[in-house]
Amino acid sequence: MSDAPQGKGQRKRLSRSKHGTLHELNITPLLDLVMVLLVIFMITTPQLSNDLKLNLPANTKTPPAKRTEPNYIDVGLNGEISVNRQQVAIADLPKIFEGIKLSDTNPPFVIRGNDQVPYEKVIAIMDLLQQSDINKVGLAASVQ
Repeated sequence: MSDAPQGKGQRKRLSRSKHGTLHELNITPLLDLVMVLLVIFMITTPQLSNDLKLNLPANTKTPPAKRTEPNYIDVGLNGEISVNRQQVAIADLPKIFEGIKLSDTNPPFVIRGNDQVPYEKVIAIMDLLQQSDINKVGLAASVQ
């Protein structure tokens, strides 16, 4: 061999063989595993230290609350109003509502009206119910 400098055509080969030892450690799968374990511990740790104290009710055999029948307000085609099938004037409704509230503090009401009734009459009755502090009000879809 000659001691001449290597030219462009000649290069010293510094490649490794295919069966050489691995000098680098691939830590990507290790980091993935650490992140998954971290997330699992972050989720499960708060449930392990739950210091919530509950006072559960005792098993008492009290009867269920008495269910009251609703009071029906019917609005006829000509504007006539009846409460529980008794014809009344619209001016008398607040007094009737107060009388019903004496027997039941929060009575339920259902307003039934013909589909030809002007909607303003139904709204006026709902306003009177609200002024009487009655909040259990339903609207019936059809009159039977």
